[in-house]
Formats: sequence, structure tokens, C-alpha cells
Amino acid sequence: MRDTLKHQGLRNRLVNTLINKGIKNEGVLTAIKKIPRHLFMDSSFEDFAYQDKAFPIAANQTISQPYTVAFQSELLEVKPTANILEIGTGSGYQTAVLLELGAKVYSIERQKELYRKTSSFLPKLGYKPKSLIFGDGYKGMEEKAPFDGIIVTAGAPFVPKPLLSQLKVGGRLVIPVGEEKQIMTLFIRKSEKEFEKHEFGDFRFVPMLKEKN
Repeated sequence: MRDTLKHQGLRNRLVNTLINKGIKNEGVLTAIKKIPRHLFMDSSFEDFAYQDKAFPIAANQTISQPYTVAFQSELLEVKPTANILEIGTGSGYQTAVLLELGAKVYSIERQKELYRKTSSFLPKLGYKPKSLIFGDGYKGMEEKAPFDGIIVTAGAPFVPKPLLSQLKVGGRLVIPVGEEKQIMTLFIRKSEKEFEKHEFGDFRFVPMLKEKN
């Protein structure tokens, strides 16, 4: 698991690309500059790891485009020691960004192959979520709620009510909503029953699946 000066230079270039695309959060940019994205991907993609593109990983899933990771992370407004629920661990790259931001991360993955791979891989890089489970993201993680933030890294055909109910008042849910393409959507919980909704344009994600556990 090598991280060379060349890799670090490519990450610096990637960060400049993200800045040019409008990412401003210094913590997010610092995390992306630090995390060796090439190690989260198949070695055959190593030469392309710092392009601003999504790439295939195991179980017909993808590692998200760095801009998408940065955009979602920025919308989440992560504070140090915040309790964050991640729906869709995937390769663990987004998890690592959240951990670099100082969050306490609770993550759910519904593909067993990815769950096994990522739960053993992340600690090797020094990234230790509070909890990483194999389960149904539509249900959230009620036993650890409420959360300061919830991030969904797959395309949801609708907004799961358990996720909204597991937010703290003041908490933020960042979720791509839609079938073939998704609208990045932010919900801010204003009170027990009131949510403020904001939409941020089209993105493409692999679909969020149910009943894998």
C-alpha cells in the first residue's frame, strides 16, 4: 500500500480542480488532499485515481466522483465530533473523508462483498468508524440516533422516513433523490415536525437497494 510523492502531487492537482468547480470548505479540501484515493480502487485504475471521475469497484458499485464526495461533504457541514450516519459505505472513501473531518461515523453497507472488504480495509489505513454494519440503509440506525448529519451515497427513489426521524433538530440529511438521475437534496430539521428542503441539481448514483440483509 504505497503512497508516493507522485500520488500526492496528483492529489494537489485534484484539489485545484475541485476549487475551480466551486468547493470552498477547507476541511473537505484538506481531507481530499490527504486521503490516498488510489488505495480504495482496483490497482488497474491506479493511474486514473486522481481524475475527477467515478470508477467501478466490487459488487457492481462505484467509487463516487471526487467532486460529488466533496459536494456532499460540504453540504453536510460536519463539525468535529459530530455523529454522522453514512448510508452506503462502498469503498470507504467517503467514510474516510468524514473521519478526516473529525466526525464519529456510523456506516451501513448492503452489499456483503463490499461490507467484508471495506470493514477490514479501512482500519489498515487508520480509519476507524464507530460502527460499520451490514444492513438496510432505508431503516437507518435507530439505536444510535439521533444524528447531527446523515449522508446517502446511492440514488434513493424516495426519501426514507426513518432517516428524517433519526436527525437531530438542526441536523442535515444530504440525499440524491430520483430514479435514473437524481437531484441532490438537503433537508434541515427545524423542529420535531418541520424540515427545510433545498435542491442542488442533477447527479448520477448507483441505485439504493432494499432487503439485502
